[in-house]
Amino acid sequence: MTAFNSSTAAASDRELVIQRAFDAPRETVFDAWTKVEHVVNWFGPSEFTVPFCELDFRVGGQYRICMRSPEGEDHWVWGEYREIVEPERIVFTWNRGEDLRGKLWSSTVVELNFEDAGASTLFTLWQGQFETIPYCEEHSFGWNQCLDRLGEYVIEI
Repeated sequence: MTAFNSSTAAASDRELVIQRAFDAPRETVFDAWTKVEHVVNWFGPSEFTVPFCELDFRVGGQYRICMRSPEGEDHWVWGEYREIVEPERIVFTWNRGEDLRGKLWSSTVVELNFEDAGASTLFTLWQGQFETIPYCEEHSFGWNQCLDRLGEYVIEI
């Protein structure tokens, strides 16, 4: 499990910052974000599954992930990797959902930082700028559940 976690809205209230300490080495936590065989085991809020996951993990590469709710509703996210510094940092775009007119529900940038703390990893997720404060709050809820799952997963691999 994680030693600590925190989640705050940044100055604008439309930016999300989540910090965690994971009981696993930095390379393990970093790898959990980079390989399909890992992502499908922890990605998404509690009780969600990942029936589809494609990762082209390189700068300019694309990813596409389907998270399925317990009720069977599919939630798609996709984007492009903008920066990768192994095993320290990943930056990617985050696109979520479309309405019937093809308008994105949310489009942001996510920055992940992995700090070596010996046998543990200090982790920070930043995401922004959200279109609205409620979108930011909804993502905070989902990411925190997702990161809870990641914390459990990385101590098993």
